[in-house]
Amino acid sequence: MKIRTMKLREAHKAKKPSFCSILWDLHGLHLVTASSSDPAISIHDPLLLSNTPEILRHHRDGVTALAISPNSTCLASASIDHSVKLYKFPSGEFQTNVTRFTLPIRALAFNKLGSILAAAGDDEGIKLINTIDGSIWRLLKGHKGSVTGLAFDPNGAYLASIDSIGTLVIWELQSGNVLHNLIRVAPDTVSVLSTMNVLGWSPDGETLAIPGLRNDVVLYDRDTAEKLFSLRGDHVEPICFLSWSPNGKYMATSGRDRQVLIWDIDRRQDIIRQKFDDEICCMAWKPTGNTLAVIDVMGKYGMWESVVPSSMKSPTEGIPNSQKNSNGLLLFDDGDKEEEEEPSTTGSLSDLGEDSLGESEPPSRKRIRKQSNNDKDLENNDNNDFGLLTKIEPPKKAKNAHKGNSAKGNNELRSMMSSTKPKMQDAFQPGATPVQPGKRRFLCYNMLGSITTIEHDGYSHIEIDFHDTSLGPRVPSMTDYFGFTMASLNENGSVFANPCKGEKNMSTLMYRPFSSWAINSEWSMRFEGEEVKVVALGTAWVAAVTSLNFLRIFSGSGLQRHVLSLDGPVVTASGFKDELVVVTHVADCLPSCEQMLEFRVFNISNGTQSLRGRLPLTPGSNLTWFGFSEVGQLSSYDTKGVLRVFTSQYGGSWLPLFSASKEKPDENYWVVGLNTSKLFCIVCRTPDLFPQVIPKPVLTLLNFSFPLGSSDLGAEALENEFILNNMHLSQIQKRMEEMAGAGSDTTTLDDDAFNLEVAQDRCILRLIASCCNADKLVRATELVKLLSLDKSMKGAIQLVTALKLPNLAERFNSIVEERLNETKENLHFPLLKSINNASSTGGVAVSKTSTPGGRSETSEPILPSSSVTQTVPLFIKRAKSTEGVKLGKVKTCQSQTADLEDIREVKKAEGAGEVKMAPPQSLTTSSSSESIINQGKVNTAEELNQKQSKNPFKK
Repeated sequence: MKIRTMKLREAHKAKKPSFCSILWDLHGLHLVTASSSDPAISIHDPLLLSNTPEILRHHRDGVTALAISPNSTCLASASIDHSVKLYKFPSGEFQTNVTRFTLPIRALAFNKLGSILAAAGDDEGIKLINTIDGSIWRLLKGHKGSVTGLAFDPNGAYLASIDSIGTLVIWELQSGNVLHNLIRVAPDTVSVLSTMNVLGWSPDGETLAIPGLRNDVVLYDRDTAEKLFSLRGDHVEPICFLSWSPNGKYMATSGRDRQVLIWDIDRRQDIIRQKFDDEICCMAWKPTGNTLAVIDVMGKYGMWESVVPSSMKSPTEGIPNSQKNSNGLLLFDDGDKEEEEEPSTTGSLSDLGEDSLGESEPPSRKRIRKQSNNDKDLENNDNNDFGLLTKIEPPKKAKNAHKGNSAKGNNELRSMMSSTKPKMQDAFQPGATPVQPGKRRFLCYNMLGSITTIEHDGYSHIEIDFHDTSLGPRVPSMTDYFGFTMASLNENGSVFANPCKGEKNMSTLMYRPFSSWAINSEWSMRFEGEEVKVVALGTAWVAAVTSLNFLRIFSGSGLQRHVLSLDGPVVTASGFKDELVVVTHVADCLPSCEQMLEFRVFNISNGTQSLRGRLPLTPGSNLTWFGFSEVGQLSSYDTKGVLRVFTSQYGGSWLPLFSASKEKPDENYWVVGLNTSKLFCIVCRTPDLFPQVIPKPVLTLLNFSFPLGSSDLGAEALENEFILNNMHLSQIQKRMEEMAGAGSDTTTLDDDAFNLEVAQDRCILRLIASCCNADKLVRATELVKLLSLDKSMKGAIQLVTALKLPNLAERFNSIVEERLNETKENLHFPLLKSINNASSTGGVAVSKTSTPGGRSETSEPILPSSSVTQTVPLFIKRAKSTEGVKLGKVKTCQSQTADLEDIREVKKAEGAGEVKMAPPQSLTTSSSSESIINQGKVNTAEELNQKQSKNPFKK
């Protein structure tokens, strides 16, 4: 036997020996490595090992196990941080945290279809996870030590597991029963952290190999678990890893003696040996060619080329059909071969439990067993609710039935292919967290308060808490005998609902008001064969959307008001005062996994639909929160961390106001609500996606930020502030128009708008400075036209003068002159006419005098102290006239007081009239009087402007 040596290259740094993992993808195009001392996963290009690998950094602690789906589209990883994560492969895009344990995880394995992921470790029990929806399909308990190895048999009937104390268990998947339990047949590895007991099925599924107690490998029969033979050679210490070649003709074994041996299974002897500097803890045969990838306990890896001598059969020649078709889709062989006794997988996913459950009885020594009566009784159980397994038949029966079932197999193939289409998102209740057995969870958490529940002895205990305890007396807790899973909360009461239960398949809706003049004001509704999916509350109404796509609307007293049919399955719903918004599916998902969603806004009091449109999401994401802001703006948040707010701009658009990708990478944000400038959320540390009730979550406020591109100014923060200010001004304008139309007082909004315009001018001035420093003078000129106040205009001129940009200063001065002319043209004559009309009808005393030229001049009117006229500013943005702001709405501020001498000179130059300034003693005013404009004569009192400032939107 030849002895070779080879050098390895570093993939993961390790200060001490640690268990490392290595695997190939389906076609041998990528090599994936991980180490229990490194939280990173590396994806290597085997053709260019010198290139920097792609690194996946999503775990918080060392990665203890890797697994790749049969079709190599999904990568799974487990870690000491107790989490199991899924990624797209080979892109490495993180998909989800599929499950969590309370202790480190040691082993992962996909079944042949990729529909089940088995995970186990130091926790008690093996979790079988439905990879389609992330639910736990089954929990297998039986090991007393840490589970260190998992393997599905290639025929899909069994799962084999081995633990750190050397116990081997073979499970029957369809029943979840223990088929064989072999105690202490493998070495004890409890005290060894760098190596673990492993196991492996032969590619044809007929033999199971595990490390033996005598530095050997022991092979067991598939059905009887009887020892067939052992491979014992030159290993002088226990076996720490084994790997079958793709065709099952060879096996690679590594030992604690730092040797790797290649075995010829038929001859039961080792044919070649390789020595290493450290223990090899993991190996993987390349699916194509004659290469073995290895990694040692110090994180160094390499590829052993030409493993099997060229004079012998290639390790990839003559691969069994079950291996060729193990890509998750190609489950059936179209040929009529009968040479090999291959298991049939012609049963459909929906036919689980038929015939195949006969396999649950312990097998006899012979492979063919008859189905007992007890087996038939088991056919009606619900062990296969998820339809994750194919029907497995004994090998000889499969051989005889193969031809007759070929057509059925093709139908099942098509069915299986259709089942791989992207799944439409399930309905969810905003502010609710998933069910956690034995733990309290949130039924509702919003800006007002929270509703929590915990199950105990067949019923649940519900508590309602308000964030502001001054809102009223504490709401008494409630005993829940219905098993409510969703709730909604507002100032008036709370509504609860549960999924269908009982023999009659009933779903219950219950409403509890917080105060009422009547004693028994609580009410409930039941729906037979119709399940409530989402609930919502408003000012005086309750809404529920059901599985029949019915929108049911009730009054606060329980009167059934309306039943509407929706266009598609509901995703979520939310209420705000008189408005109800419902999100539904409008079509199947796109091949790119994009959800096709639509939102509809109903006004319950008016019985109208005020808004309808498509709901945008980040490609490949799902909706995780939907609702209204504190001022009633529609808002959404998706799994990619993007918050969007609906605006009336551009005919109704969604603005991306926040992106979690720009925040800390190790944080997830669970949205609670938002106001006009802040996002209210609970920060969850990765990999947690939602908060726990205990300890009590703390609300975090995050600033809005548009996902802007990298500016050539280097002033993204200023540009973001500029866009946000414009958006807020637009929103305030719209609200003012709505309030003015309803006859409401807009004084508060006037002040808010004025303060916001002042802040916007400051932001624009800073942007102008950035443009000047970056030599973007055209952009600076565009910005100066957006200033509102004359003081800001003068500040811009002083700024560019200080920066020694005389040409730009001259251009700014010309813009000032243009706006001065526009102000005179737009304000002088219309205001003159309106004031004359007011003078003739408002009882204002006006005296006339004659001038030397023979024309009469109108002197300053004498107004009662209760009459107030506003001062016209020097500059008013033209944009306001197009934004619904009337001409008579002006600002009065000390910074806006007109320079009378400049106006006099302009008017003289243009021959527009004579300007005179009346002496202060000629004004009959009180402390609240202001300047008056009348027929070209301007009077002002600057000391009054210092006391009073008016908003530009005030009438």
